[in-house]
Amino acid sequence: MPKIIKNPSFIPAAGQPPKTIREVVGRVNTKHEEVSVAHMTSPPGWEEPGQRPEFMEITYVIHGSIVVEVQRGAAVEVKSGQAIIAHPGEWIRYTTPKGADYISVCLPAFSTETVHREDDEE
Repeated sequence: MPKIIKNPSFIPAAGQPPKTIREVVGRVNTKHEEVSVAHMTSPPGWEEPGQRPEFMEITYVIHGSIVVEVQRGAAVEVKSGQAIIAHPGEWIRYTTPKGADYISVCLPAFSTETVHREDDEE
């Protein structure tokens, strides 16, 4: 039987200034470990530490843009209506110099234990 998800869970975010994460599906809101879907609202100037996650992350930008840095190569700007896929094990860093509203889908679901942020490994 289909299940309506009435409300997302608000999740604390890494990086500064603070952004809003609304987990719709995932380890916190629905106890799903195989996938997470979150709606992010990120202010201008937001930056997070680099990370090397164990999960695939698909990011779809609804409004604004995100800048994605990779270990090898130049940073890329992902604009409204575009998406980017980060594969497991790749070093990646997200920022929103101008602010953004976007959806993040992680397979398997996002977890603080498998994101491997640079700040966590010092």
